[in-house]
Amino acid sequence: MSALIETENLHLAYGGNTVLRDVSLRVQRGEIVTIVGPNGSGKSSLLRALIGAIHPISGRIIRAEGLRIGYVPQSLSINSTLPLTVARFLNLPKRVSAQAALAALEGAGVPELAQRQLGALSGGQFQRVLLARALLQSPDILILDEATQGLDQPGAARFYQQIESVRQSIGCAVLMVSHDLHVVMAASDRVLCLNGHLCCEGTPQVVADAPEYRALFGTGTQGALALYRHHHDHDHHDGCDHEHSDVPVEKESA
Repeated sequence: MSALIETENLHLAYGGNTVLRDVSLRVQRGEIVTIVGPNGSGKSSLLRALIGAIHPISGRIIRAEGLRIGYVPQSLSINSTLPLTVARFLNLPKRVSAQAALAALEGAGVPELAQRQLGALSGGQFQRVLLARALLQSPDILILDEATQGLDQPGAARFYQQIESVRQSIGCAVLMVSHDLHVVMAASDRVLCLNGHLCCEGTPQVVADAPEYRALFGTGTQGALALYRHHHDHDHHDGCDHEHSDVPVEKESA
């Protein structure tokens, strides 16, 4: 099966400083792949290269012909005083039909927000709107850069559940960066561990057992792996531990 997107010996650098070296990966249709790694390990830089925002020093990025990418950033700064509804926001920079906007909001689980002011949204609601914006592309692959950053635990868990629902409904692949190790181990088909290079990769169980992963994160997620697998497989409800950080809107759960 040909990959939707892949890299071959990708090398990224800023101002002469290497960020990533010799990264080769493949993402197939329909799978959920999660990237983990410490701060400064090159996770966000890799995503930016995949969407074409930065160019590699060497190596190749190969995208399937006509590949449609939906991208959900960590956050997006919006002036809360702007009189901008969600529906109008989804029409920037290119107009979409009201039906398409509503379908995207339904896919993100928040159709009731269409006429709400952006500045009045909670953090979780705003991330759902960013997800809806990505779904307007009818993506073959959905790329998320720590999209639950700043959400509380229940809000983050619900957001991940919505991503799984999107994957099932439209059959897209999902490539996401996350610090929520417990949820990563529960919800991912494959995990890639970065630290300036690709330390290890494989199923969540394989990565959790890898010496390189344990050197970075310890063994604390090992016991959690079975616990969260159990909840994911039977209850379809995941919890997660999450650090809060500044976002452009109020921090509440979705």
